[in-house]
Amino acid sequence: MITLLEKFNKDQEKKMPDLRPGDTIKVHQKIKEGEKERIQIFEGIIIAKKHGKGIPGTITVRKVVDGVGVERVFPIHSPSLEKIEVVRHGKVRRSKLYYLRTAKGKKARLKKKDFAAAIAEEPVIEKIEAPIDNQVTADKKTEEKPK
Repeated sequence: MITLLEKFNKDQEKKMPDLRPGDTIKVHQKIKEGEKERIQIFEGIIIAKKHGKGIPGTITVRKVVDGVGVERVFPIHSPSLEKIEVVRHGKVRRSKLYYLRTAKGKKARLKKKDFAAAIAEEPVIEKIEAPIDNQVTADKKTEEKPK
């Protein structure tokens, strides 16, 4: 039996791409200015993901503007979010990337995670047939010189 709260939560959830820490994303957010409404794009790296995938789930996105770090926390199922685009996946080995706050220069960059291209570039291993023993011995006999 589904409770009223579960039904409400199910209706409010949006379909989101697979978001992980280290991903560079573009968040399209609706901004109201007086009576007008516009969409503002915030592009940055996900440094933290909290509270799961459900309604209370949030992501912390960080970008650097004119040498100043800017972080925003977005509720992923908020009605004010128009959409979230994944620009690229970063190769990371931890779930919280708070070290990016103090990292500068090359240390603040993340490597690109590209498994699809790596699989496509793998060389095809061809089957190499071993020579038949008779051919090898015949070749050796012809190469020998008589004394």
